Amino acid sequence: MSTNVLRTADGWWVVRDDRAVPVDTKAVTTAELLADRDAVREAALSGEAGTPVADLVALSPVTTPCRVVAQMVNYRSHARDSGFTGDIPPAFFRKASGSVSGPGETIVRPPHVRFLDYEIELGLVMGAPLPVGTVVEERDLPSYVAGLVVTNDVSARDVQLTKTQFYESKSYPTFTPTGPYLTLLEPEDFAHLLDLRLKLSVNGELRQDRTLADMIVRPARALTLLARFQTLDAGDLLLTGTPGGTALKAPPKAVEKIGALLPPAVKWKAFFKSQAKNPHYLHAGDVITATIATPDGRIDLGEQRTPVADAN
Repeated sequence: MSTNVLRTADGWWVVRDDRAVPVDTKAVTTAELLADRDAVREAALSGEAGTPVADLVALSPVTTPCRVVAQMVNYRSHARDSGFTGDIPPAFFRKASGSVSGPGETIVRPPHVRFLDYEIELGLVMGAPLPVGTVVEERDLPSYVAGLVVTNDVSARDVQLTKTQFYESKSYPTFTPTGPYLTLLEPEDFAHLLDLRLKLSVNGELRQDRTLADMIVRPARALTLLARFQTLDAGDLLLTGTPGGTALKAPPKAVEKIGALLPPAVKWKAFFKSQAKNPHYLHAGDVITATIATPDGRIDLGEQRTPVADAN
């Protein structure tokens, strides 16, 4: 069975139901904790009563600096929302690790960003080096992936689209809420990955709801493709794409064809004028709730609850 680990300012904790037991470890970083799995197991098996989880303030269980890599358009439902047809070529982009924030930390919208969007994503936390040239089969996943986290790939759509700039649009501070738990997997848990259901709500309204079965490029294949050019190390984070239901949707085909004939400045002005009528973009005061779990609770990454605020 999987083990949920929580990180606070005081250290690492193993979560058992509604209580948490401290892990007796000197580990400061995620990579160091993963190298001390014996201490995690001891905490999980201890008879200590522990501390109520509700009394703890969770930090991101993925420590920084680290590599943060993400897959683009990796769910069929998101591909449809984005106007893609036919085969979707696998694509990756990087996010600044300075964007990683805690599971309850406020998402801050920069002053120049009007169209702030959400993207719930399953994060894979590496447990071992992935050298360039590695081929990962399904059976190999436990050798490279230590655990899972809930992530939100927050996106400044006006920056992303007008500049075709993924790195900037997704890398502002607080734009990768992560946690609450680092869910460490046992080898037998990997057989249940496709049962994981990703759900994201804004102010209680369900916006995204899909299982990993909707995924186009699954984790083993993704790691193989990534390893063609990118080394990963223990503690690094791979975001594996988002399902449909984001605020951003592709315009109708007829509108898209007309837009292609316009100068870029005119096209984007018209597009964002229409987007201004879309109520699903994030605003100050909104609260995002995100969960990832299997229906039977065998794997449950916990609930992420993040408010949204404007920069001062």
